[in-house]
Amino acid sequence: MIPLPAPNSVEDLEIQLLLEGLYQRYHYDFRRYARASIKRRLVQAREQMGYATLSALQDAVLHDPAMLPRLLGYLTVQVSEMFRDPSYFRALREKVLPHLRTYPSLKVWIAGCSHGEEVYSLAILFREEGLYDRTLFYATDINPEALRAAEAGVYPLDRMRTFTENHQKSGGRSSLSDYYTADYGRAVFDKSLRGRIVFSDHSLVTDAVFAEMQLISCRNVMIYFDRPLQDRAIGLFRDALPRNGFLGLGAKESLRFSSHADAFSEFVREEKIYRERGA
Repeated sequence: MIPLPAPNSVEDLEIQLLLEGLYQRYHYDFRRYARASIKRRLVQAREQMGYATLSALQDAVLHDPAMLPRLLGYLTVQVSEMFRDPSYFRALREKVLPHLRTYPSLKVWIAGCSHGEEVYSLAILFREEGLYDRTLFYATDINPEALRAAEAGVYPLDRMRTFTENHQKSGGRSSLSDYYTADYGRAVFDKSLRGRIVFSDHSLVTDAVFAEMQLISCRNVMIYFDRPLQDRAIGLFRDALPRNGFLGLGAKESLRFSSHADAFSEFVREEKIYRERGA
């Protein structure tokens, strides 16, 4: 069993037992997620799912596998936007893609893809820059419901205004509406965008590297990890990147305290884009 801090209260003990139960029963490992964040989400799940205690929630989840997707919806963050933080995508467009353009083929990993907003943003960006047809995009997440939603590529139509503004600020060379059709209050993204995307289950907590990538984008995922788990994830990214490969993190994330920090150089400092130094 992975060593964890001693619980300070009955509720802390319940959390520890619930997380251990999820790992032993279903192999979903949240034991090294930041404890304050995971506690907040579990309490919200308990309240909204109608259980008096976390022990009662644990009993229900362990005995009824149908409960697991509902709980995962609380434990995994599914809030994002297309071209979220437009300056990040502009930096990719103007500073990273000129380097990637020199490769005959490309692999891009979007780790923690949630409902797919970022992977479609990158697919559109690469299409606008003429790199889509030589690129494979790997969109991974631990939540199977999120992966199904991402693969469907359907979003509420009222979100398109924000998505469109973000796309324009990112330096978009076309209209975002070129890539979706409106249908009964929904925006359905063009199936052709999914032609080069592989959606797959992958855990940064327990799984290994599965391919060499020229670009990895993992934004606003590691802020929910504790320090050892952050270090593990960065180690995976280091192993997946060739020399001079690129890594993009979220605005509140950093390599500063990682044991792998020396393997990277800052490429676009203000956008948290790093480059693998190589041996």
